[in-house]
Amino acid sequence: MEYIIKTSGLMCGHCDAKVETALLAVPGVSYADADHEAQRVEVSCDDTIAPQQLADAVASAGETFRALSVEAA
Repeated sequence: MEYIIKTSGLMCGHCDAKVETALLAVPGVSYADADHEAQRVEVSCDDTIAPQQLADAVASAGETFRALSVEAA
């Protein structure tokens, strides 16, 4: 399954890396590519992953990070 997560709060490459690491720590997520300039993250994962799990992972990466939407790509 492919998702696009629209985000807020990502300011730099370090922020991107923190969000990618948090998403890749979710069992079943195989790919995460964050882009702070576009405020979005591309994610590939198993069909068993719920969009809310991805949103929660983004939020857990830092106190200013938020997932505004999680949509199938």
